[in-house]
Amino acid sequence: MVNIAIFASGNGSNFENLINAINDKQIDNAQCKVLIVDKENAYACKRAERLHIPFVYVNPKEYANKAEYESEILRILKGYGVELIVLAGYMRFIGEVLLTNYPNRIINLHPAYLPNFPGAHSILDAYEAHAEFTGVTVHYVDEGVDTGEIIHQEKIVIDPSWSLEVLEEHVHALEYRMFPKVVKIVCDRIEEEATK
Repeated sequence: MVNIAIFASGNGSNFENLINAINDKQIDNAQCKVLIVDKENAYACKRAERLHIPFVYVNPKEYANKAEYESEILRILKGYGVELIVLAGYMRFIGEVLLTNYPNRIINLHPAYLPNFPGAHSILDAYEAHAEFTGVTVHYVDEGVDTGEIIHQEKIVIDPSWSLEVLEEHVHALEYRMFPKVVKIVCDRIEEEATK
């Protein structure tokens, strides 16, 4: 069983989706030990309360720099025995402290078909570019912006008649379907490594 921490900044719908997938054994080899949020009023915290998942708000403004901020997060993660960090709508770049302590153990859900449309506004960017397709990518996190090794990605062909809202609905639906499967695959890999 792999101990995971989920990081979120806002609504937390992907966080809740993952917890539901763990609870109904779609992901049968992971347990979420803690939710980490960087915004005090993140709705994800309300979801965590309802789902009985511990959550911790770590305020970036209370620390002199990213290294100190991440060192506090690291202390929390170690306390929970976390082996894998899952970014589910976490809007902050991961720095050296977490990358060094969790090499190839941080994964991110990105709402685009990378390398197209990296960054924070990828659904809007794809829409405004009148792209023929977009998608969803899950990748390992490295020092770059959405540049880490791709674990799995799927395409969505964009109907030109879609509004931005309709495109967002299609992207989120694919996220909810795809992300639990990929988290399970990554946990399988971690368990395999542990037996070698």
